[in-house]
Amino acid sequence: MFDQDSIYIVGEAKSPSNNPITEQYKVFFIGFVVDRLSGKIIDAEATSILSITSSFIRHLFVGKNIRETDQIVNAIEEKYYGSSQKAVIVAFRHASQKFNQLHNV
Repeated sequence: MFDQDSIYIVGEAKSPSNNPITEQYKVFFIGFVVDRLSGKIIDAEATSILSITSSFIRHLFVGKNIRETDQIVNAIEEKYYGSSQKAVIVAFRHASQKFNQLHNV
Protein backbone atom coordinates (compact mmCIF):
# COMPACT_ATOMS: atom_id res chain seq x y z
CA MET A 1 0.00 0.00 0.00
CA PHE A 2 2.81 2.45 0.87
CA ASP A 3 6.22 2.46 -0.77
CA GLN A 4 9.51 1.93 1.04
CA ASP A 5 10.18 5.67 1.37
CA SER A 6 7.00 6.11 3.44
CA ILE A 7 7.27 6.79 7.15
CA TYR A 8 4.57 7.05 9.81
CA ILE A 9 4.53 9.96 12.24
CA VAL A 10 1.98 10.72 14.94
CA GLY A 11 1.27 14.18 16.30
CA GLU A 12 -0.66 14.60 19.51
CA ALA A 13 -2.41 17.36 21.41
CA LYS A 14 -5.00 17.93 24.09
CA SER A 15 -8.47 18.69 22.81
CA PRO A 16 -10.91 20.94 24.68
CA SER A 17 -12.51 19.39 27.75
CA ASN A 18 -16.00 19.88 26.26
CA ASN A 19 -15.05 17.94 23.11
CA PRO A 20 -16.36 14.38 22.68
CA ILE A 21 -12.88 13.38 21.44
CA THR A 22 -11.56 14.13 24.92
CA GLU A 23 -14.31 12.05 26.49
CA GLN A 24 -13.58 9.04 24.29
CA TYR A 25 -9.82 9.18 23.64
CA LYS A 26 -8.42 11.58 26.29
CA VAL A 27 -5.85 12.87 23.74
CA PHE A 28 -6.18 13.98 20.12
CA PHE A 29 -3.91 12.25 17.60
CA ILE A 30 -3.26 12.65 13.89
CA GLY A 31 -1.31 9.92 12.14
CA PHE A 32 0.58 10.92 9.00
CA VAL A 33 2.15 8.79 6.29
CA VAL A 34 4.89 10.93 4.79
CA ASP A 35 7.39 10.41 2.00
CA ARG A 36 10.67 10.57 3.90
CA LEU A 37 12.52 12.14 0.96
CA SER A 38 10.13 14.81 -0.27
CA GLY A 39 8.07 15.49 2.87
CA LYS A 40 4.84 14.99 0.92
CA ILE A 41 1.95 13.87 3.10
CA ILE A 42 0.56 10.69 1.52
CA ASP A 43 -2.21 9.97 4.01
CA ALA A 44 -3.53 11.22 7.33
CA GLU A 45 -6.11 10.13 9.86
CA ALA A 46 -7.27 11.69 13.10
CA THR A 47 -8.99 10.49 16.23
CA SER A 48 -12.50 11.75 15.78
CA ILE A 49 -16.08 10.92 16.62
CA LEU A 50 -17.58 11.78 13.24
CA SER A 51 -16.15 10.14 10.13
CA ILE A 52 -16.61 13.37 8.19
CA THR A 53 -14.22 15.07 10.63
CA SER A 54 -11.47 12.59 9.88
CA SER A 55 -12.20 12.87 6.14
CA PHE A 56 -12.00 16.66 6.25
CA ILE A 57 -8.80 16.59 8.27
CA ARG A 58 -7.37 14.20 5.70
CA HIS A 59 -8.38 16.68 2.98
CA LEU A 60 -6.44 19.45 4.77
CA PHE A 61 -3.18 17.48 4.72
CA VAL A 62 -2.95 14.95 1.89
CA GLY A 63 -0.81 16.17 -0.98
CA LYS A 64 0.76 18.96 1.10
CA ASN A 65 4.35 19.06 2.29
CA ILE A 66 4.83 18.52 6.02
CA ARG A 67 7.61 21.14 5.94
CA GLU A 68 5.17 23.87 4.85
CA THR A 69 3.97 24.41 8.38
CA ASP A 70 2.75 28.00 8.09
CA GLN A 71 0.75 27.38 4.90
CA ILE A 72 -0.94 24.31 6.37
CA VAL A 73 -1.72 26.06 9.66
CA ASN A 74 -3.23 28.96 7.70
CA ALA A 75 -5.41 26.51 5.76
CA ILE A 76 -6.60 24.90 9.01
CA GLU A 77 -7.46 28.31 10.46
CA GLU A 78 -9.32 29.31 7.29
CA LYS A 79 -11.22 26.05 6.73
CA TYR A 80 -11.61 24.05 9.94
CA TYR A 81 -14.06 25.44 12.49
CA GLY A 82 -14.51 22.40 14.71
CA SER A 83 -13.98 22.75 18.45
CA SER A 84 -10.69 20.87 18.08
CA GLN A 85 -9.12 23.41 15.67
CA LYS A 86 -6.29 24.26 18.06
CA ALA A 87 -5.68 20.58 18.76
CA VAL A 88 -5.41 19.89 15.01
CA ILE A 89 -2.82 22.67 14.71
CA VAL A 90 -0.82 21.50 17.73
CA ALA A 91 -0.88 17.85 16.61
CA PHE A 92 0.27 18.84 13.12
CA ARG A 93 3.08 21.03 14.49
CA HIS A 94 4.13 18.14 16.76
CA ALA A 95 4.31 15.73 13.81
CA SER A 96 6.14 18.32 11.69
CA GLN A 97 8.73 18.78 14.45
CA LYS A 98 9.27 15.01 14.60
CA PHE A 99 9.77 14.91 10.83
CA ASN A 100 12.26 17.80 10.98
CA GLN A 101 14.17 16.10 13.81
CA LEU A 102 14.53 13.00 11.67
CA HIS A 103 16.00 15.14 8.94
CA ASN A 104 18.02 17.48 11.21
CA VAL A 105 16.30 20.51 9.72
